[in-house]
Amino acid sequence: MLDPTEAVRGINLRDRDLRLDLEKFAVHEYHRVPTLFFRMMSESTEEEVGTINLRLGSTAHIERYAGHIGYGVHPRHRGHHFAARSVILLRPVARRMGLDPLWITTDPENRASRRSLELAGAALVEIVDVPMDCGIRKYGGKARKCRYRL
Repeated sequence: MLDPTEAVRGINLRDRDLRLDLEKFAVHEYHRVPTLFFRMMSESTEEEVGTINLRLGSTAHIERYAGHIGYGVHPRHRGHHFAARSVILLRPVARRMGLDPLWITTDPENRASRRSLELAGAALVEIVDVPMDCGIRKYGGKARKCRYRL
């Protein structure tokens, strides 16, 4: 298997004023799979505008409820499509790591996240019920998830 930190080397992780900086490679605290953690950075201000992570495991939990990618844009930086652009930037890394397709989930009522996924080229496949014993529900997550395929 390719070293995940090596998978990032040589891939352009920039889009106009956005840059993804690899912060760390570690096992995801909640989803328990190897994960690449990135900071979304403004090229002009060197300010962090959000975070995004690429979960390298393809377990049933990841594919159905958690998704291969998780992201968050800091409130004052929303509206610039940083999430959608970051998802697009991570696609070559995911492909290098053998993740194809990518599954990404979001809460049905999170219109901004759903729009970000659509802008990134993902397609809504279904909305699923999250089981009560799933860690997502145990830690306050919603009862349903939209599953997008990219």
